[in-house]
Amino acid sequence: MRVVLASTSPFRRQLLEKLGIPFETFSPRVDESRFTGEPASDLVERLAEAKARAAGSAFPDGLIIGSDQVASIGDEVLGKPGNRENAIAQLTAASGKTVRFHTGLCLYNAASGTCRTVVEPFDVCFRTLDSEQISRYVDREQPFNCAGSFKSEGYGITLFSALHGRDPNTLIGLPLIGLVEMLAAEGLALP
Repeated sequence: MRVVLASTSPFRRQLLEKLGIPFETFSPRVDESRFTGEPASDLVERLAEAKARAAGSAFPDGLIIGSDQVASIGDEVLGKPGNRENAIAQLTAASGKTVRFHTGLCLYNAASGTCRTVVEPFDVCFRTLDSEQISRYVDREQPFNCAGSFKSEGYGITLFSALHGRDPNTLIGLPLIGLVEMLAAEGLALP
């Protein structure tokens, strides 16, 4: 089966490489705007599926993987900060709190039309951080393209007191445990 990752994220590509299966990548063109009042889990599930389906015409025989992630503090959804000021504001809001990451995963079999989706939650408990710690972190890591304004696979680990979730890969952006289960359901058993 032809496996396709519908993402340009280097982090997702590195995670998928862990599975040791050959795959191609595709850059999906999907409007990632949130609908008014849309819960974070619904948003990431919808976008993961949209990204996977967007690759369907280019790969009509593919098993296409789509994924999307947002963070939330309570009902407030945190996206990618985009700049230093927004990253500092997000980390200030997260200080001393638990941030929930919602990662949507979709495996779309373009040949059969089968679409499997799941939303994996992952909780990050932040230490209480002062403004100097936050500024130092942001200046060192520059996490402007990361939901929640940190890179857990990098220096971001210094910000946390605890992590809770089924699969640590979820926090980086691709729930591999869930993906392996979906791939097995499509006849691609690993290992």
